[in-house]
Amino acid sequence: MTTNVMIVGVGGQGSLLASKLLGRVLLNKGVEVKVSEVHGMSQRGGSVVTYARYGDEVYSPVIDKGQADYIISFETLEAARYMENLKLGGTVIVNDQQIDPMPVITGAAEYPENLLDKMRAAGAKVDAIDALSLALKAGSSKSANIVLMGRFSNYCKDISKEEWMSALEQCVKPQFLEMNKKAFALGRGE
Repeated sequence: MTTNVMIVGVGGQGSLLASKLLGRVLLNKGVEVKVSEVHGMSQRGGSVVTYARYGDEVYSPVIDKGQADYIISFETLEAARYMENLKLGGTVIVNDQQIDPMPVITGAAEYPENLLDKMRAAGAKVDAIDALSLALKAGSSKSANIVLMGRFSNYCKDISKEEWMSALEQCVKPQFLEMNKKAFALGRGE
């Protein structure tokens, strides 16, 4: 059995660190994992997508439409943008933050309303969290990515908190480790 996870966000939100953390915890556990990063216009605030597939035998990191078990989204509109990739009954873990894309900033479009309700209506299990507030509580808005990974860890019953902490220690610079551990715990609801 293979689990398919998409991590989506806007450039600069830390989705690459989140995917690195997920890959590391799975490798440490001895699980076969494939991760693929699609940067897009990440340096200009554009969409960033990471695919992570893990299980007994994984041949490709690519997740086809309708195959993602989880979408971890750093922003609400990005979650909605990739809903077609979620399998029926899949889970969206979403930071309920809204970041206006360029067409909204310039006035050419409006930010869509009721996106979380629309995702639920489409059959998704939506786990919305105010990751930004929790990140600020941990010490920095830049740790919202780790808050979301903490929330996702609640769905990974076969991976202990200690295993996540070990992977975090391997992925985060020492000077930011305690803040990120706190952000992870807050995301878990601890």
